[in-house]
Amino acid sequence: MENVSQAEFWQQRYETDSIGWDMRQVSPPLKAYIDQLPESAKHDAILVPGAGNAYEVGYLYEQGFTNVTLLDFAPAPIADFARRYPNFPSEHLVCADFFELSPERYQFDWALEQTFFCAINPQRRDEYVQQMAGLLKPKGKLVGLLFDRGFDHTHPPFGGDVEEYKQRFESHFAIEIMEPCYNSHPARQGSELFIKLQVK
Repeated sequence: MENVSQAEFWQQRYETDSIGWDMRQVSPPLKAYIDQLPESAKHDAILVPGAGNAYEVGYLYEQGFTNVTLLDFAPAPIADFARRYPNFPSEHLVCADFFELSPERYQFDWALEQTFFCAINPQRRDEYVQQMAGLLKPKGKLVGLLFDRGFDHTHPPFGGDVEEYKQRFESHFAIEIMEPCYNSHPARQGSELFIKLQVK
C-alpha cells in the first residue's frame, strides 16, 4: 500500500493533479444538506477534515458560514484554497495531521466528511472514529458521505459497506442516518451513503 499516512504522498498528488476522484465541485448531497440548514447554524464550529480542494468549505463560506475550519496535512490544497478565497480567515486554514489534532484545543459542533475517510489507511478507521468523537462537542454530529462499494486496488480511495461502517462507528456514535444517496453526482450514482451520526 502506498504511504497514504504521509503528507508528502498527498502533496505530490496535488502538485501533479493526480486526485482521480476529485469532482471539481461541491458534492450535490452535501450542497443539499447545507442548503436546508437554519440560519442559526451559520455560526456553528464546523470541521472539514482532509478537505483537499475543499469545494464544500468554499460553498459554506459563500453561504455565510462564519466558523468553518479547513484541515489538511498537505500544504498545496490549502495554499490553492487561500488563493481562491483570499478573505477566508487564515486562522481557519489548518495544515496538520487529523490524527494529531488536540481535542483539548479544538472542539466542533459538527464535521463534514467528504472523501477523507476513504483516503486514510483502512487500518486506521477505528482510530478515525475515536479521534472524530473526541474533536466533536457533546452531542456533536458527523455528517457526510462514505463510499458504498469496494475497489480492486491498494491505493485510495478505499471502499466499504454499511455493515463495516456500523460496526466501527457504533462504539462512539448513535447512527441517525446511514442510507444510500438519492442525489449523488452522476459519477458516483449508486456508490455513496449519506451519514448523519451523533456523538454518544
